[in-house]
Amino acid sequence: MPKINGNEIRPGNVLEHEGGLWGAVKVDHVKPGKGGAFAQVELKNLRDGRKLNERFRSADKVERVRLDQKDQQFLFEEGNMLTFMDSDTYEQIALPADLLGDRRPFLQDGMMVKIEYYGEEALHVSLPQKVVCKVVETEPVVKGQTAANSFKPAVLDNGVRVMIPPFVGQDEDIVVNTETFEYAERA
Repeated sequence: MPKINGNEIRPGNVLEHEGGLWGAVKVDHVKPGKGGAFAQVELKNLRDGRKLNERFRSADKVERVRLDQKDQQFLFEEGNMLTFMDSDTYEQIALPADLLGDRRPFLQDGMMVKIEYYGEEALHVSLPQKVVCKVVETEPVVKGQTAANSFKPAVLDNGVRVMIPPFVGQDEDIVVNTETFEYAERA
């Protein structure tokens, strides 16, 4: 694995630090009045979700880890396990549902996802950024309220609550951003 200097750490980098795998969430480069510059890095443990703030000087060397990404298709859920199939080898793998966290409701049958592996261990599942969902419950459409910059609450077919524009009615399909849980556009 390549070693990089502490000032070369960027958000999204995966590092081997203190015996664990950590993802750099936020990086601030600080140049204090006295002493040398350093990078203040917010790290998140990829296995258990713990967070850590570390300072890395430019002379510090850290191991940068490369994760393998594979496109896989979601097949079904059984108990608390999600089963995915590799689209190239047709090999199936079962992963715990909590690997998706609060984005779990957006996973749909047959959806293609990216799974990041460290060796044989699956660490992260990336859903498509935008997913089509149906509005099952919301207030009725009010005529003439299309230009106002206001939003109303809605419940989607997967149980997630989002804020939608007033012109979107019940039983309409909308596109939702899976990272921010926000309305993106009509489907």
